[in-house]
Amino acid sequence: MAPPRSFLWSRRIFLTVLTGFVLVPVYVMVSSSLKPLADVTGKFRWLPSGLTVRPYIDIWSTVPLAKYFVNSLIVAGAATLCSVVIAVFAAYAVSRYEFRGKRVFTVTVLSTQMFPGILFLLPLFLLYVNIGNATGVALFGSRGGLILTYLTFSLPFSIWMLIGYFDSVPRDLDEAALVDGCGPFGALLRIVVPAAVPGIVAVAVYAFMTAWGEVLFASVMTNDTTRTLAVGLQGYSTLNDVYWNQIMAASLVVSVPVVAGFLLLQRYLVTGLTAGAVK
Repeated sequence: MAPPRSFLWSRRIFLTVLTGFVLVPVYVMVSSSLKPLADVTGKFRWLPSGLTVRPYIDIWSTVPLAKYFVNSLIVAGAATLCSVVIAVFAAYAVSRYEFRGKRVFTVTVLSTQMFPGILFLLPLFLLYVNIGNATGVALFGSRGGLILTYLTFSLPFSIWMLIGYFDSVPRDLDEAALVDGCGPFGALLRIVVPAAVPGIVAVAVYAFMTAWGEVLFASVMTNDTTRTLAVGLQGYSTLNDVYWNQIMAASLVVSVPVVAGFLLLQRYLVTGLTAGAVK
């Protein structure tokens, strides 16, 4: 039965408004990044009077954007890799084995997502400083400390989502692998992991996006050497002026890895999130 014509027109109008709501800020961002600074700070014009790519060249010299880019790639990449590896083994153990405290573990892992991140800022700061004073291991102001910090947020959700996805993989596959001579570790790597690729990709994308755009902990746990992109963009605002065109250009540049990765892995992400949500 075809839907009524009024419903179709209402849907079209709603989707058009929603599309405009999303695309207008993107247009303003792109057009502002191609304007001279005087045009950006003056009265806004929908159609720029002149276009220039100079802001995209100046962003690399106004602040050490390349260094911030490398720091963000290292921190986000390492946090993603550690989160995926640990979550795979932890979720597989919870999904396939029965042990005392299993339900308590899963509830505790999920309940950590209820607390705001700022609640852990001061305890982690004091913990890192005390560890550094006692052992000489510099966690505060280092990439390693920031990676550990991001793991505390991405790992619980990653474990919880992979538990649901591993539950959707038939246990008969594990048993068949064991019969063929594989141990539990071999069954995980050869059978379960290939079957759970969409869920693992979804976890990896979530962990990377969480680390890539995080500001609160990066602004406290880093210094001039280990500063990431999310904090480094503040360098375009000085006491004398704000380089709005360069801020827009830099924001577009740093968004490219996340947007490109999301578009490439979109079908895996949707499948993984859907399977993890219904199990």
